[in-house]
Amino acid sequence: MATTLRDVAERAGVSRSAVSRTFTPGASVSDKTRTRVEEAARELGYHPNALASSLTTGRTKLIGLVLNNFHNPLFLEVFDRFTKGLQRVGLRPLMVNLTDETDPEHSVKMLKQYSVDGVVLASSTLPLSFAEAFRDADIPIVHSFGKYSVTPKVHVVGIDNEKCGQLAALSLIKRGYRHVGFLGGPQKATSTQDRMTGFLNEIAKHPEMTVSHSFAEDYTFRAGRDEMLHLLEGEMREAYFCGDDVLSIGALSALQERGLKVPDEVGIIGPNDMELAGWQNINLTTISQPISDIVDASVDLMTALLDDPHKTPESRLFECELVERGTLRAHHNS
Repeated sequence: MATTLRDVAERAGVSRSAVSRTFTPGASVSDKTRTRVEEAARELGYHPNALASSLTTGRTKLIGLVLNNFHNPLFLEVFDRFTKGLQRVGLRPLMVNLTDETDPEHSVKMLKQYSVDGVVLASSTLPLSFAEAFRDADIPIVHSFGKYSVTPKVHVVGIDNEKCGQLAALSLIKRGYRHVGFLGGPQKATSTQDRMTGFLNEIAKHPEMTVSHSFAEDYTFRAGRDEMLHLLEGEMREAYFCGDDVLSIGALSALQERGLKVPDEVGIIGPNDMELAGWQNINLTTISQPISDIVDASVDLMTALLDDPHKTPESRLFECELVERGTLRAHHNS
């Protein structure tokens, strides 16, 4: 049978409440008692029950980690980094899949049932109303990869997606492309809207340029491939800025199937710089999104929120930069 708190108390010759205080962070207990309890626990192989201790502290240390696109390999890295980051600071991630979820109130109800201490919403496609619903329910919330705002309503960590779109446009212009296209992700996603806005606004500054835009159904390989196959039925562009790397890889697959050479006949650029983008057989020119920095900042914000739930919402913004590979032609002046 498992060793209990009572067994440790009897071995140490102290009360059960003394054992409980010993394993409760911040609780008052003398050095002498702590030593006796820890020695007894070590001899008996006792480990405190985290769920039981939450009844005493009122804190579960559970953090809801909410994701909603498990078809995108990027989120395997996001999940890996978040779980490690939260565990490193003594918090316990509880992964929640909100794919196809449309009701934020249902999501709040579900997370409340698990008595989470906070929620990290790791999504660029779920609307702000989801994050606000957790805030309104007094659940500490951090929206990672969310929409940047100078005056955010909840804590947001990510990149400026409009600047990302602008950088993509400038990259195509410098390479002499004149007829370009935006192949975005889901049209309602704020990341899609912002990247398209930045892209189109920069193209509009150059009257010699023409531009088209279209949208894939999701941030997935299949959606990117299907949308590019659809575009191939009409007037093709010289180069495309795709909504993210996985859409770009799907588009590359469609182009390859139709016998078009990249970058000789069509150029492709996509944001994120996920691991697959650098594989030799893909070699995608892309715009990096510093996943590690975003995750670390999100975890840092969550720990700060647990100490001060009324902390004024802030946006933590990270720079993105071009990653040169092989799916765009060389600079026009080279």
